[in-house]
Amino acid sequence: MSEQFSAQVSDRICAHMNEDHADAVLLYTKAFSKFTDATAAQMLSIDSKGMDLNAQANGEAVTVRIEFDHVLKDAEDAHHTLIEMVKQARQQAKM
Repeated sequence: MSEQFSAQVSDRICAHMNEDHADAVLLYTKAFSKFTDATAAQMLSIDSKGMDLNAQANGEAVTVRIEFDHVLKDAEDAHHTLIEMVKQARQQAKM
């Protein structure tokens, strides 16, 4: 992991997302992976290039890697990128 994405930073972001934004993590899975029928998801880790999720799909646990559209600079960039991604996911869900 890069300096900006130490294990502590990844753990902090993941804990926040899983505790406060579980619905967003599920939306990421449905919108940005092939598991559009996922019923639950949890963020396992995040780094400057993407995030790893564990999702429940088709009755089994699957690991999902979602790449970002750019290399993140720091935790603040991650925050803004995750917000933008959830907005995109919500738009896709409306279609």
